[in-house]
Amino acid sequence: MRIARHRIVAALRERGQQTRAEWIERELPERVDPAKHVGLLATLRLDPADLADAPSP
Repeated sequence: MRIARHRIVAALRERGQQTRAEWIERELPERVDPAKHVGLLATLRLDPADLADAPSP
């Protein structure tokens, strides 16, 4: 499972966390591996299941 970076950025911007959103855009790859970034997602209080891309048919 991968998460599109823009989904993380959008979730942070919805919360008004512009600075964090900008940092994510600079630091994370376009496709984020939630297993590799589990600590960061937890710190940001984001649930990977809510952000994951829909599986391809």
